[in-house]
Formats: sequence, structure tokens, C-alpha cells
Amino acid sequence: MTLDHPTAGAGALSQQSWDVIVVGGGVIGSAIAHFLAAEPAFDGTILVVERDSSYARSSTALSAGSIRQQFSTEENINISKFGYEFLKAIDEHLAGGDEAPDIGLVEAGYLFLATDHGIGILRENHAVQRRCGAEVALMSPDALRKRFPWLKADDLAGGSLGLGGEGWFDPFALLQAFRRSAVALGAVYVEDEVIGLARADDRITGVILGERGSVACGTCVNAAGPSAATLAAMAGIELPVRPRKRLVFYFQCPDPIADAPLVVDPSGLYFRPEGGGFICGMPPPPEDDTDSTDFDVDYAMFEDRIWPTLADRVPAFETLRLRRAWAGHYAYNTFDQNAVLGPHPDVSNFLFANGFSGHGLQQSPAVGRGIAERITFGAYRTLDLGRLSYGRIPARQPLREVAVV
Repeated sequence: MTLDHPTAGAGALSQQSWDVIVVGGGVIGSAIAHFLAAEPAFDGTILVVERDSSYARSSTALSAGSIRQQFSTEENINISKFGYEFLKAIDEHLAGGDEAPDIGLVEAGYLFLATDHGIGILRENHAVQRRCGAEVALMSPDALRKRFPWLKADDLAGGSLGLGGEGWFDPFALLQAFRRSAVALGAVYVEDEVIGLARADDRITGVILGERGSVACGTCVNAAGPSAATLAAMAGIELPVRPRKRLVFYFQCPDPIADAPLVVDPSGLYFRPEGGGFICGMPPPPEDDTDSTDFDVDYAMFEDRIWPTLADRVPAFETLRLRRAWAGHYAYNTFDQNAVLGPHPDVSNFLFANGFSGHGLQQSPAVGRGIAERITFGAYRTLDLGRLSYGRIPARQPLREVAVV
């Protein structure tokens, strides 16, 4: 895993005051830096602080790399519609010189399955999705059997299949493309760790870096992923975003499974094709879903929970062979599982881009565009993201996303 544009080394900062400092150089932070640097109305300086320029353990690099429109809230559906169109034309948006980015976009749908217990929610979500213009179809158990003969549907009440605007891609390639473009447009990246924020009344006046000391800023953006709450606490702000570990397993199956979409089982298990095999994952039970920053893989979870569920849904998976596995982390919003975007109500130059609960990669184009607009114009212009503001948290008004995978 290599970067086309290395992060500046120690002592490489050309100045000690920046118009915008973005804390976190993953896909969200790099998308913000790209859109801000590309905005003709913005003529300021941009510093992106990333503590690990290899991104070896970043949430972006360890993501399952998928995009969908099948959400339960209008904002998330519209964000993904914007994102998908951006990804389809990424060579136009992020091409650098003669080099066009290749993220390997596979245009394939999500298939959400439901039993009698969950079919009502699936239908409610479907109505919201259709109202927003998403291409989705409700399918009966018989229709599921006919379309996907390898799928066991005896216990199902139906399913929802994405017919367009969904798929999967290379997450690290997208990060590289955003970062390369941001650097080409003038953003500066440094490898360092933020150990403190300087706050004066209602403003963040600077960040304190572990190697370089204090650096002044006009605006500070929290794009720190699973560490977002730690950064917010440095400004005396509580943010309900926690690091939650998620495991991804890659397996191969001797029997062919034709035309598989990304399948989301009623149990919460998901699987999708990847190269010559499949990747899959499953959230832990709520009582075991605690804060975690380690990268240990629990293979017993695969043996005891995931494999039996896979084999029950797709009988051919009874003979699968597990090849490898890895762990990454969600920046999980415990309040309502939705992103927290835009300025803090009492610290107007401290902006959030946090709490995506596993959706950050696919939402990065729209979020990058939106935060850049807030910084430049003081308002969203492309998409109205106002309901995702921090203000809903102290007001105890959740905008709950129920379609979390």
C-alpha cells in the first residue's frame, strides 16, 4: 500500500497559520480538502493533519467499500445518489494530469432480506427510497427464488433489491484520488498527531501538534473518524461517536454463485462478491458491541455465528473455505447512527464531519462538497444537510437511521 503523494515530514510546514486545518486525512478529510481547494470562491490555505500517512489501519483502507441508496432517511439516500454519480464520473472529477483514477466500481445492487418480523420496516424504507427517486424493487419470496436460485427463501417475507445506483469499489483508490487532487490543488498534508486544541471563548484558535507544536487556524474541521470524540473533548465538547470494531472475512466457495448482489440477511449478516470469492461480516450482539481500538480478529465469531448463518441462507456456502480476515473500526454515532455535520452551535469555526456509523466512505463525496460549502459560503448549496447538524444532539432530537449494515 503506497501513496502517490507522501505526507510532509517533520519540520516541513511552510507556515504556522492556516485558514483551514482538517484533522484527519482519511477519505472524509481528503474529500473536504479536495472540494475546498477546488472551489473557485475559496482562496485560503488548507492544512490536513494525518497521524498515519500509510493508512495501514485507517477505517478507509479497511472498509468493505460499498455504496447504496437503500437507507431509511432522505438525507442519506440523497447523499448516496450524489456520491454514486460522482464515482461514476470520477475520472472527470479527480483526474490529475494524464492520470485518471480507477476505483474499480462494480455496478451491482444491494439485496435486503426480511422475515415477517421485519417486512414492515423494509416496506416503509422502500416508500422513502422511492419518494427520493431511488431505483429499488420489492420482491416476493417466489421472485427471490426465481432471480437467485441459490438463495434459501423459505423463511422470508420478501426482499428489496437495488436496481441502480449501488455497488462496490476500491476504498483505498478513492482515498488516493481525493488526496492526490487536494495536494495538486494546493492543500498541504503533514504526518503528526493533534494532542490539543486552543480555544478562546467561541472559537478554536489553533491546534497543538505532537511534533510541531501550536499551529493557528481560522477554521478547524473534525474529520478524525473513530477518534472524533477525543478531538471534540479537547475543545470541551461532548460528541457521541465511539470506535466500534467490525470484522471482515474473505472466503471462497467451490460451487458457483451466479450474479450475487450484496446481500443483507435479516440477522444482520452481509456478504458480497469480491474477486474470486466473497467478503462478509456481521455486527456483534449489542451487549458485546463495546468501544474497541484493537485489530484482533475473533475467528470463533466466524465459526460459531457467521458460517452457520451463511450456510443456512445459501446452502452452497456449507463447503466454503475461509482465506483471510481483518478488523477495522466504525465511527459509530450512538445517538442515532447518523452523521454529525457542520459547525458547533457555540463554537462556530469548529466543524464536524463525524459519526458515519459505517457509511463514511460512500458519503465522502457529498460530505466533502457540503463541508466545503459551509466553510466558503456559510450554507449548504448542493444538498441540504441541515438536519444532520450537531444541534440535534443537545436538543435530544435524533434523526435515526435504521438501515445500518
